Amino acid sequence: MNQEIVDLVRDIYGDSFVPLHRPVFEGNERQYLVDCIDSNFVSSVGAKVTAFEQQVAAFTGSRYAVATVNGTAALHIALLLAGVEPGDEVISQALTFIATCNALTYAGARPVFVDVDLDTLGMSADALRRFLATHAEIRGGRAWNKTTGRRISACVPMHTFGLPCRINEIVAICDEYGIAVVEDAAESLGSYVGSRHTGTFGQLATLSFNGNKVITTGGGGMIITDDEVLAKRAKHLTTTAKVPHPYEFVHDEVGYNYRMPNLNAALGCAQMELLPQMLAIKAEVAARYREFFAGQGVRFIDAPEGTTSNFWLNAIVLDSEAERDAFLEYTNAQGVMTRPVWRLMSRLEMFKACQHDGLENSQWLEARVVNLPSSVPESEFGRLKA
Repeated sequence: MNQEIVDLVRDIYGDSFVPLHRPVFEGNERQYLVDCIDSNFVSSVGAKVTAFEQQVAAFTGSRYAVATVNGTAALHIALLLAGVEPGDEVISQALTFIATCNALTYAGARPVFVDVDLDTLGMSADALRRFLATHAEIRGGRAWNKTTGRRISACVPMHTFGLPCRINEIVAICDEYGIAVVEDAAESLGSYVGSRHTGTFGQLATLSFNGNKVITTGGGGMIITDDEVLAKRAKHLTTTAKVPHPYEFVHDEVGYNYRMPNLNAALGCAQMELLPQMLAIKAEVAARYREFFAGQGVRFIDAPEGTTSNFWLNAIVLDSEAERDAFLEYTNAQGVMTRPVWRLMSRLEMFKACQHDGLENSQWLEARVVNLPSSVPESEFGRLKA
């Protein structure tokens, strides 16, 4: 089967080296960059930053969006805004990219890991409820971990590979315990639960525009929220906490130099114009994979019923770790880039001592999930220019 998969990928992407996910610049990127240079506003003050924030807010249905230098910075600030303090615990998933845990560590918090669902690869609402029922107690309207004695201040579920997790249930459970929900929507721009965009269920959410995401600003992130107070504070904290003044440098608290530069936002504005077409094309690529693997008896990880995935990274589940490793070795040797899912955070040295619930599904998936090339094919670029 491995050669048949390589042949399919070649049919979609051509005969040269096939990366996992390459950026596409087929719109107004070049012109908008020139506009920035001509304006002399290339750093974090510029019209393109504001325009990009407005475009993302409108697309996701959020009231406010605040652009940052990257998704990790966005998540760091979002956690601070959610009330996470040094010494707190934050519930997340071990099946995630390292940035999730890095950001909560920057906030001085300690991760606690609960399992994921086998179909969504995102945090399991059932696992979350079981963990809280066993380990949490409510004091003064907030959750405390009876086992560790630490306050549980936030929960960070991730929409893995753009597949929406069961976010409605997760938010409802966290509401019962007074736990703030910060959605890690870094990978899910263009994904929906029903007609509602991911990232609009929790108190705050964050997006990423890294070079390998559905759209890119080179490096960049975004905080989205419906809370005006939080949005204003996000902008203040990410702009070094500088108090507005015609010429004085006054800062009223420790802030962060996290604002997105205008040059990056210029790319984002052009990419947002292409986003609907790119999502449509990526759905077509996913459909080809889905049909092929159905005929092979291999599970293609699809969007759960009632949700829409952006199909950022397409993935399959193989029968064993040995089969996974053989597949990875063969495809990469053929110039077709494939990757395993991330190593579980609970296996990394800095997080080995963190509390978790056994992570049965996470371990099973870690040994079997493989990502496939998922870019917009070059043969489809003409549709983006139309």
